[in-house]
Amino acid sequence: MKNLFAIAVAGLMLASGSAQAGDAAQGKKLFSKCKSCHMVGEKAKRRVGPPLNGIVGAPFGAYDGFNYSKTLRDMADAGRVWDEATLDAYLKKPKSVIPRGRMAFPGLAKADQRADIIAYLKQFNADGSMK
Repeated sequence: MKNLFAIAVAGLMLASGSAQAGDAAQGKKLFSKCKSCHMVGEKAKRRVGPPLNGIVGAPFGAYDGFNYSKTLRDMADAGRVWDEATLDAYLKKPKSVIPRGRMAFPGLAKADQRADIIAYLKQFNADGSMK
């Protein structure tokens, strides 16, 4: 009986997208929605938003010289980190993670698209080189 319960829970996690791996190639295509404000790669520069090199696992507010919102700076001071779960929640609805943040992007409803973008971003080291 315990095995059936474990299988059912695993199935629900997969169906909800919380255990989804993500496709980096698809994420690269989807990142086009982010390009007007963010860059990645070795020549990434600040735009409206900071570059996203090395963002997965980085502390909030990690890009030096960027003028982050007070809310994000407070979260950085509290030790918040852009882990995959936080990125997923932020990409789904940015204002749910940083209520008074400056990002105007409304979010991505589809879990598979969020997983794809995260898989794409995971490929970049903090210096913009590929892992």
